[in-house]
Amino acid sequence: MHELLLEIGLEEMPARFVLQSETQLKERVTTFLTEARITFDTVEAFSTPRRLAVLVKGIAERQTDLEETLKGPAKRIAQDADGNWTKAAEGFARGKGLTTDDLFLGEEKGVEYIYATRKEAGQETATLLTGLKQVIEAMNFPKNMRWSTQPLRYMRPIRWLIALLDDQVIPFEVASVETGRTSRGHRFLGQDITILRPNAYVEALAGEHVIVSYAARRQMIEEQIEALAQSEQFEVPIDASLLEEVTNLVEYPTALFGAFDEAYLELPEEVLITTMKEHQRYFPVKRDGTLLHYFVTVRNGNAQHIENVARGNEKVIRARLADAQFFYEEDKKADIDAQAARLDKIVFHEKLGTTGEKVRRVREMALALADRFSADRTKVDRAGHIYKFDLVSQMVYEFTELQGLMGERYANMKQEDKEVAAAIREHYMPRFAGDESPATPTGTLLAVVDKLDSVAGFFGVGMIPSGSADPYALRRQAQGIVQILADRTIQMTLVELIDFVVTAQIKAGLYQADAESVKVAMQEFFSQRLKFRLSEKGYRHDVVEAALQLDMTVGANEKRAAMLEAATQRDTFKKTVEQLSRVLNISKKAETVVTINPELFENEAERTLHEQIEQVIPQVAAAVEQSDFETAMGALESTVPAITAYFDGTMIMAEDDAIRANRLSEMKRFADAIQAVARFNALTLV
Repeated sequence: MHELLLEIGLEEMPARFVLQSETQLKERVTTFLTEARITFDTVEAFSTPRRLAVLVKGIAERQTDLEETLKGPAKRIAQDADGNWTKAAEGFARGKGLTTDDLFLGEEKGVEYIYATRKEAGQETATLLTGLKQVIEAMNFPKNMRWSTQPLRYMRPIRWLIALLDDQVIPFEVASVETGRTSRGHRFLGQDITILRPNAYVEALAGEHVIVSYAARRQMIEEQIEALAQSEQFEVPIDASLLEEVTNLVEYPTALFGAFDEAYLELPEEVLITTMKEHQRYFPVKRDGTLLHYFVTVRNGNAQHIENVARGNEKVIRARLADAQFFYEEDKKADIDAQAARLDKIVFHEKLGTTGEKVRRVREMALALADRFSADRTKVDRAGHIYKFDLVSQMVYEFTELQGLMGERYANMKQEDKEVAAAIREHYMPRFAGDESPATPTGTLLAVVDKLDSVAGFFGVGMIPSGSADPYALRRQAQGIVQILADRTIQMTLVELIDFVVTAQIKAGLYQADAESVKVAMQEFFSQRLKFRLSEKGYRHDVVEAALQLDMTVGANEKRAAMLEAATQRDTFKKTVEQLSRVLNISKKAETVVTINPELFENEAERTLHEQIEQVIPQVAAAVEQSDFETAMGALESTVPAITAYFDGTMIMAEDDAIRANRLSEMKRFADAIQAVARFNALTLV
């Protein structure tokens, strides 16, 4: 068994792309080896800001031999009446690199075909690994660049390559960089180093102050921060995303702490934490839950001259906080209404007007929906006027992460209503996956309408997300709307909301698109978001398909999915779904619906089912109205024996037009009641 090392040396990568690139390289190498029929035991991936690497252990000496049976044309085409091979058979054999001597007959589902067995001896692994060149070149990244005269687009310029099978270099080149066995140590503390064998890679780089394992670097940082916290009696809350980013910014981490003037603690805590985390990549320090005038940071290097590093970081944070304090003091002097008026000078989008126009449009729509959201119209009116005023504040201009947060703080300072102030922050919620929904009725309403206005506006001007391209985060905003409607049990459907906002925007002259086309596109878009939410909750794919209905509330959709998921565990479920699906499927043939005439019934099964349908339809309607889908399902289940008997003894597509129309109409009205509970014919039965 052999070992393989592949390392791509790069200029410093953006921290947010490092881990996903490490994973991608591992997956691509694994796929390459598998498709090349090269067996192996394990693949371990590594990454730092300057490298991506994989170490593969237990690689076989040779490819596995290939033996496959190939199916050709049917015998009637491949042989003539005398049993001779036809040109079709000869062409099949030639195309597979074989001769007609290799052909034989076999039977499949009662039909004879010609077959051939192709065997191919495996090649030596070493001769195949030059294909790793294509693996490297096929890597894709969120952002790419070109350098020098190279045609290859890559995340960062490639500066060195290692490709070793045991102690032998695998020869190829990428972007004029040839493979070798030389890697580079830490940019300031290490030197170039020769890797003799793959299994020496991790230890050799560690000797040059490079910890190639992300997990090992992260553990070092956590342990060092914990040691600092204990020695200084600090509490250092570890933000997972910040820890990941810092880990991917360094090759050899050393944690340290510094301090800033206690006077800056008078600034809002959000400002201090944002300045430290978002701008400096510092970990804030607390004691008994109270923010202190200290910070913890991580150096890309060792502990030598660590005091100088701490002083340098203190100097930087002082300048940042001095700016923040100036912005804060200036903002406190400003008038909220005057700031709101300045929103007309901020372009929301060149095709959708200014932010001021958007605010007025959202305010008008929010007032129209206030009762449906159980919101106070006076509060909605005021919040709708000022909910984005902090966008023109100096603090938010400098620290965009604080939009909404500073608006709430400034509004409270100016004695605005507490719920109005909260709505300024809450209308951005949920800001990310896993974030909370707004808590107040006013904030809930503004969050939904503001996001819906953005989605509908961009759809109206043809800027619809496609593939991975979603520059205006419309998927996230739509997902947020779905979450809010579910979490706050809003009794409006997505169809109602979409109709409302598109109609309002066209009335306001926002765009000239065909309203129905925009509505249809948005319904499909929100359908995908609702499917995603239900799938995230663990519901089966077919259950999601059967439950989803946009003209019901999001909460009702979730209850339908929960009911169906539970019903799948019952022994009677398969029989129930089969019979209800028969009704749904045959009902599609009803071209017109007539009033049911019992005098046209021809058998007892028909009369029995009719009587049960008469009882069940109002029961189902009442239960669905209350979103009580368990009761509705129970009512439908009670009809299964009657449905079975009906289909066994009744020809629905009778020759007599009146009888046929009567029966199809019965099926149609029953199907409408069934579909109010679920689209049972979308379920997969096993």
